Amino acid sequence: MYDKEINKRRTFAIISHPDAGKTTLTEKFLLYGGAINLAGSVKGKATAKHAVSDWMEIEKERGISVTSSVLQFNYDNYCINILDTPGHQDFSEDTYRTLMAADSAVMVIDASKGVEAQTRKLFKVCVMRHIPIFTFINKMDRDANDTFDLLDDIENELGIATCPVNWPIGSGKGFKGVYDRNTKSVVTFSDTEKGTKEGHAEIIDIEDDAKLTEYIGDDAKQQLFDEIDLLDGAGAEFDQSLVDKGELSPVFFGSALTNFGVEIFLKYFLQMTTPPLSRQADVGLINPTEKEFSAFVFKIQANMNKAHRDRIAFMRICSGKFDAGMEVKHVQGGKVMRLSQPQQMMASSRHIVDEAYAGDIIGVFDPGIFSIGDTICMPSDKFQYEGIPTFAPEHFARVRQIDTMKRKQFVKGITQIAQEGAIQIFTELSTGMEEVIVGVVGVLQFEVLKYRLENEYNVEIKMENLPYEHIRWIENKDEIDVSKITGTSDMKRIQDIKGNPLLLFVNAWSVGMVLERNEGLKLAEFSKN
Repeated sequence: MYDKEINKRRTFAIISHPDAGKTTLTEKFLLYGGAINLAGSVKGKATAKHAVSDWMEIEKERGISVTSSVLQFNYDNYCINILDTPGHQDFSEDTYRTLMAADSAVMVIDASKGVEAQTRKLFKVCVMRHIPIFTFINKMDRDANDTFDLLDDIENELGIATCPVNWPIGSGKGFKGVYDRNTKSVVTFSDTEKGTKEGHAEIIDIEDDAKLTEYIGDDAKQQLFDEIDLLDGAGAEFDQSLVDKGELSPVFFGSALTNFGVEIFLKYFLQMTTPPLSRQADVGLINPTEKEFSAFVFKIQANMNKAHRDRIAFMRICSGKFDAGMEVKHVQGGKVMRLSQPQQMMASSRHIVDEAYAGDIIGVFDPGIFSIGDTICMPSDKFQYEGIPTFAPEHFARVRQIDTMKRKQFVKGITQIAQEGAIQIFTELSTGMEEVIVGVVGVLQFEVLKYRLENEYNVEIKMENLPYEHIRWIENKDEIDVSKITGTSDMKRIQDIKGNPLLLFVNAWSVGMVLERNEGLKLAEFSKN
């Protein structure tokens, strides 16, 4: 019914370690799609422009991505949805959730650094979901590590086989271009002006010996031939079925800043990726083309527009077609409703949409009823998509507002920011919201929380760091009387925003000790609801 539109969709996330060039690559994609005319400078020093996908004030000040942006554009008869994720490890939880909404991932690696810590962490989430991973080795216009070493690094560190689709000729000042293994031709490196997509790259057939020698020289040519022989003899062959399972990563080389190799990568990527995939629900797999509209909430963002103090729930459409004004069911809330102000995003700019299809991401106005992981479907349907796990925070602080007269704004602000999933808030079982404990995956989140409460809710806070490092949800909470758990001296009983009981510990050994002392108690490192 909706096959043609759905089959045009490609929805992927871009992941990387900070500074690998992810945001620059995203912008170059948008240039090719005609979505923007001039790429911004991420740091904003040279041109006073900021990356189109970085919209929060603190992001502009620090030159880092704090939240995931959703960007849609058309290219070569495809409709492409890019989920741009924060690279900084302190915001990895936002990336985990975003990967739940993607059908594939593009991993950007700095050619001079190889696989870095954050890449490793994010990659594990991709493996957990068995989603196809494509690798773009960036910054070839700078001195790079040995190419075979880079591939070994990916294979050893991440445990995935690699198959180079093209191969670099030199790096840094000696970077001459890439050899396309499929067309058996060399695409010559052309340094393009930073903010444009213009640039002339010549294509030389590998058999055209004289022209090749003229352009890259005898030494580079001989090295290229030797490396191609080695690659053809020992490298993994391209196998689309292994790519689809997330077991083989096609590898591309280029320079996002100078815009070399980006369009080559985009064209191959679109050929190798699939349309939107079926999604797991409690009634089985939901096929995107055979079912009417359904979606799940993977992200909530408050105050995207300061003037309107609005709150947007981002939904990944999993099946069928969305029409503005249609009645849908919010499964967790048990209500039939119309989704208000449905819109699609280009970073901070947005436009109201009349229709959208499986694979698309839409943002809808949230009056405070949606939670991350909620399912939206047709009123006659009865199913829920798999929940999005809440990961255990690693840092904790007690948070209080300085001005006691601003209690209402404080509770509203901290609750809304928690509902976005950026932080987790906990309270002591007896005191309710009187005593608020904030848990975060990375300490920079505390800084963002303080900044946002001051700038968006006009509330100043003071934070007291707590010594806890380990948190456990009680899996069998209905069978256990939490107040009667025999604890250790460093254990604290708390509850999360949904009223689930948890235990906090200073030391890892205390977790084992509490399990030993309380027969039948089951503890979990993340919450499934």
